[in-house]
Amino acid sequence: MDRYSRQQRFAPIGATGQQRIREKRVLVVGAGALGAANAETLVRAGVGKITIVDRDYVEWSNLQRQQLYTEEDAIKRLPKAMAAATHLRAINSDVVIEPIVADADARLLEYLVARDRPHVIIDSTDNFDVRMIINDVSQKYAVPWIYGACVGSYGLSYVIIPHETPCLRCLLEEVPLGVATCDTAGIISPVVHMVVAHQTAEALKILVNDERINRKLVSFDIWRGQYRMIDVKRIKKDGCPSCGDKRTYPALQYENETKFAVLCGRDTVQIRPAQRDGWEWTTLISFLQQQGIQVERNDYLFSFTVDWHRFVVFFDGRVFIHGTNDIQEAKRLYYQYLG
Repeated sequence: MDRYSRQQRFAPIGATGQQRIREKRVLVVGAGALGAANAETLVRAGVGKITIVDRDYVEWSNLQRQQLYTEEDAIKRLPKAMAAATHLRAINSDVVIEPIVADADARLLEYLVARDRPHVIIDSTDNFDVRMIINDVSQKYAVPWIYGACVGSYGLSYVIIPHETPCLRCLLEEVPLGVATCDTAGIISPVVHMVVAHQTAEALKILVNDERINRKLVSFDIWRGQYRMIDVKRIKKDGCPSCGDKRTYPALQYENETKFAVLCGRDTVQIRPAQRDGWEWTTLISFLQQQGIQVERNDYLFSFTVDWHRFVVFFDGRVFIHGTNDIQEAKRLYYQYLG
């Protein structure tokens, strides 16, 4: 029996739709709760290729809601993209899976979209800087993307189709999308899967060329049993710099890139050096060890702790400094030990 037989029996997909899914490419930005579940659903559905971009590694607090990961992943502090790829390949070996351990900045996302021309981009991030980059890349290369967000028991989903629907920049001026984070409000696993259900359902419609895409903003509170669909088509602005008549794609401009970022709910600052190449990892590790600092490493990163601050250094040049939300303090620590 074909592994996709039940999916093919669903009339809007059928054998033709299944073949289309097999031929399509998907870019998933973020491999946390939303990204892991989105990726697994699409891999099980038989998508041709899925590229997963994530800057983070697996921690114990992830296991409550990030379904692809295991305790062993957390113990080893494996990058989420790599851990996800390992588990996804075990689920469906026919799907081409490309994990990328890196920050989803404008340069990388534009390169990936220009290279692969994915048929849809799935937003699984936790900050609006990256979402605005996705938004502008989507508009520039005419690739639809699906916004998704959740915190507490509240979730949002919205499909953005270039040249047709309002983009995220249009929405931000009119629709309150919330400022709470998992740090301030926590999060429960069911809301994650509710958002993913909306995102992947719309993604499948796009992949099989079904015109019945939901163009309304979906919001819900699964704990309170509240559900809304908001018609936002009148919000589209002719003068929007991302999707309007005279586009400048501001999120793709180098001067607008974030070099220092406080990570959501992590008491952590990420530092992304302007120059990422030329780091002498062996020399740096030896230097730290000579100072009496114990260094742990795997194939993707090394880490060490000084007082109550934990440094995690990725091999693409990024650094996480745990134990502070103060960017100036993080800069001081960075230059003290790594500069």
